[in-house]
Amino acid sequence: MSARGMLSVVGTAVGGLIGWNGEPGPSADPAAVRELFAELGLPVGTAPEDLDTAVRRFQNRVGLEPDGVAGPHTIHLLARYAKEARELRRFEHAAAA
Repeated sequence: MSARGMLSVVGTAVGGLIGWNGEPGPSADPAAVRELFAELGLPVGTAPEDLDTAVRRFQNRVGLEPDGVAGPHTIHLLARYAKEARELRRFEHAAAA
């Protein structure tokens, strides 16, 4: 099995353990991570160091080791908070209607 294939299998297993409920797990691709930050209302610049800084700040804020690496725990929390932000916006929109 290729390294990419192994990461996919491991990612699926970890996703099941931390509650992704059959939905595809979030990607650690830099563009996807930037999108998650944008959904939280925290746009990140295009430079690699901008993303590193954003990840470190996020990790520090949520109690993870601020290493700047968007690993499984960081991605899971980013995705979870982004989903909650989307749901809150949807609720606010419905309440305003």
